[in-house]
Amino acid sequence: MKRLTTVILIAISTVTAGYAQKNVQSQNQSQMKLNAGIITEKIQETKQFYTENLGFGVTFENEFYLLMHTPGHQAQLSFLLPDHPSQQPLFKSRFQGEGVYLTIEVDNVDELYAKMKERGVEIKIDIRDEPWGDRHFAIEDPNGVGIDLVKYTRPAN
Repeated sequence: MKRLTTVILIAISTVTAGYAQKNVQSQNQSQMKLNAGIITEKIQETKQFYTENLGFGVTFENEFYLLMHTPGHQAQLSFLLPDHPSQQPLFKSRFQGEGVYLTIEVDNVDELYAKMKERGVEIKIDIRDEPWGDRHFAIEDPNGVGIDLVKYTRPAN
């Protein structure tokens, strides 16, 4: 009986210590979500492009702001009108169409490539396999943002 009590106490101590350690870790690690934003006058064109070609949904929209989400709601992307009076100066300047890209990982890059071609979306980089393992192609949104559509695979070597 004494041995059974000892085993039970050790088990309870182990579970309690594990819970305490997990609780301390969660208190020390804050959670973050990322929502990249682009300041553009082309909000309606952008909405149409992302919904029709990439299956994005609209999370929130008003006259100067559009928040979109990927299928499955795993990521968000927002668009804001430039020079809007509700925004501080830091968020008023329009994107100039260079120096930004998005990478979107997809399950079937070949199928998506075929759909983009059927829809007449201009392909900026034809589908290809890279030595490091990516299979991808690239398009461009109405704002000049390059979009790399990729299926990650293991490198051949």
